[in-house]
Amino acid sequence: MKNPMRISFGVVLFLALFFSGIAEAKRTHMVFFEGTDYELNVYRVYGKEDGKTILLIGGIQGDEPGGFLSADIYADMSLSKGNLIVVPRANFHSIVLNQRQVNEDMNRKFAEDSKPNYETKVVAILKDLIAESDCLLNLHDGSGFYSEVWVDDDRNPKKFGQSVIADCERREKDGLVIELGDIGRRVVDKINRDIENNEYHFHFNNHNTFSEHTIHKAQRKSATYYALTKCGIPAFGVESSKSLPLEMKIRHHIHAINAFMDEFGVVPELPSVNLEEPDLKYLVITVNDTQPIVVRCDQILTIRPNDVVSITHIEANFERGLSADILGFGSVNDFRKPLAIDRSTRITVRKDFYPCGSVYLALDENGGKDAGCITVSDKKGKGGSFLLYRVKVNGKELIMENYSTIRMIKGDIFELEDVISDAFDPSRLQVNFKGYVGPESENTGEDRGCRINTAKDLWPNYSLDRKGLKYQVVTHGENAIIGKLFVELDTPVLNYMLIKTEGQPITCFENGGSILFGDLKKLGRTLTLVDVISNVEKISNLEIRISSQASGAFPLKINTPIVVGHDMLNNQFFSSPHRIEVLRDELLIGSVSINYTREMDRDEQIEKPVNH
Repeated sequence: MKNPMRISFGVVLFLALFFSGIAEAKRTHMVFFEGTDYELNVYRVYGKEDGKTILLIGGIQGDEPGGFLSADIYADMSLSKGNLIVVPRANFHSIVLNQRQVNEDMNRKFAEDSKPNYETKVVAILKDLIAESDCLLNLHDGSGFYSEVWVDDDRNPKKFGQSVIADCERREKDGLVIELGDIGRRVVDKINRDIENNEYHFHFNNHNTFSEHTIHKAQRKSATYYALTKCGIPAFGVESSKSLPLEMKIRHHIHAINAFMDEFGVVPELPSVNLEEPDLKYLVITVNDTQPIVVRCDQILTIRPNDVVSITHIEANFERGLSADILGFGSVNDFRKPLAIDRSTRITVRKDFYPCGSVYLALDENGGKDAGCITVSDKKGKGGSFLLYRVKVNGKELIMENYSTIRMIKGDIFELEDVISDAFDPSRLQVNFKGYVGPESENTGEDRGCRINTAKDLWPNYSLDRKGLKYQVVTHGENAIIGKLFVELDTPVLNYMLIKTEGQPITCFENGGSILFGDLKKLGRTLTLVDVISNVEKISNLEIRISSQASGAFPLKINTPIVVGHDMLNNQFFSSPHRIEVLRDELLIGSVSINYTREMDRDEQIEKPVNH
């Protein structure tokens, strides 16, 4: 099973936090976009003495936990001098999904941008916070290990990991001089004093973003470039290496933040660090907006079909970074969202992207209107009332009942996310797709988390029909089969193409049809493929090309006119037959031929059209 990154939160870290004394912290907490998937929490920590303000941004790209987990620690800090503004989870939606971005890369949204998505809204808030600050630290986990010279594929000038990044060596504007290189190198020296292994030492990384010759032009849309050019403050990206264990990434980020605080005279007083394993205690849930009900971790809340459920409180050993996902309903974070439940499911609670507990929702199909039908019970030992399969087909999440059948087209991408049961702990079950054999290192019989290409990754000999069209997913628990999900595959089929030729209306051509053109040396007619209709859900999942024996094959784009008979490879006209081919996963599913003649009475003839 490909599990998400498992974090040993109980590991004791040498955090190198040089704090002493105890004092009451002065803090404020603001919430923007509350109740949305992209809720933004901003923490301000004020020192007893006034001083410089450092802005910490973590999680602007959601698959970089070293950054957002280290930033989270500083939200609870007390300061004797200076101030911190802490945004631990700038992109909470992508953090919950454990992916870099949702709509767009949030760290490429700081240039002029008016696209109406949630990333634009969050960046507008971050820009205001940058304007309040004296220094910006954008915390990341980067690829490989940065080196000024090429050492190998994992350690070279194109890598980001273990570096402090600036956009230039020195910035001078309106009489203000910012010596980014000097600051960065002093900070790097301080960081490396706390890192014993020289292989993991940090380096100053000048991206030369202003230069026409830079390889980092995309950084001109980043938060650090905005802070430097628009607000005139020093700004740095801090990158721990993605190749390091999570605990080490957090530790190195803490060394870097501490070094910058020392550089800018921000003096800490008291840390409050919680690195134990996340643990859900209970949820407070209302049903049909009635009296709130407390449901402990692993308990079952039995409701009636189409009751409206709302999670109003999450009690865990952490306060921040919590989300609740009612699987198969709502979105990735259903906290405080009223949702009508029409089938049994599970509520998964996460700390960031790390699951920390579940509550089960079961339906009482015989329940009446009496509120007494709503009950809370402990998890059953065996023979539970339901077993469900949480799957994805081409990225779309589905909840399938036990012993049901899911139909797909060969080439669809199938993912077994998890099973849901009120009787068994899912982590103690084995879920096996019979006929799928993963990489040797992962071939354990547990197939949750695997991305399965149904055209390439399945063995027909292990299918139920021995033809590669019907398979089964088998769930084992305590040496017995407790459930199955059946998978039926249809062959991808081209129905027809919509084609427009110059001077003619859009015409339908069935699979196997043909277009006959006249003397192309004289005509040079254009052809436009308007659409392709098949049983494959999205046209983006198809490969479309023009091919011939004479010129090979080249891609054909939708709504892009081409000169028929013009050899795009050799830039010459020709009269050999061509055809428009549609493929899925290298399998030809249909075509329309293009034929030419030099002797015709009319400019163009079309054969086998389908009237539409």
